[in-house]
Amino acid sequence: MTPKSLRLISVQVGPSRRVRLAGRSLRTAMVKQPVQGPVPVAPLGLLGDEQADLNIHGGLAQAVYAYPAEHYAFWRQARRESGAAEIDDSLPHGSLAENLTLTGLLESGAWVGDVLRFPHCALQVTRPREPCHKLNAALGFPQAVRLMAESGFCGFYLSVLEPGSVCAGEAFELIPGRRSMGIPELFSAKLLRGAP
Repeated sequence: MTPKSLRLISVQVGPSRRVRLAGRSLRTAMVKQPVQGPVPVAPLGLLGDEQADLNIHGGLAQAVYAYPAEHYAFWRQARRESGAAEIDDSLPHGSLAENLTLTGLLESGAWVGDVLRFPHCALQVTRPREPCHKLNAALGFPQAVRLMAESGFCGFYLSVLEPGSVCAGEAFELIPGRRSMGIPELFSAKLLRGAP
């Protein structure tokens, strides 16, 4: 895989707020909006981004959440089959609450300790995301959590090795770490343990 095939196609941030998702009132930061131009990246994440439940998300090891753009076709189809797309057929990048929508790097290619080197910062893969009930509400159908668990389309968290900035459209380089634990294996292990 050449560095040119790895690209950041969209950057999203969002505040923690109380919103109505699928008829429920929830405090969440899952509603992310795209940001144009360079976005500052500090040790605790992107400028303008928050997490609603710091017991589950956020902190140094989960500062940034990345998600493969390649999975969006799967989620659009799942929403159509569930009937959710009849209400709202849009599913823009950021709909899975990711900060970074990437192309060219799936979970199967990401290992704990790998580094994503962008032109102006470096981020390190730390762990998979485990789905919570808010995913069902955000995607508009009750099977979303189960489908993420079954598919393994979970994305992954990143820590900030070198603060700086990221910008939609940038290419990045994947620098392999020790490669002792892959994101799919860790995701399966966490689901089996029921760990957040």
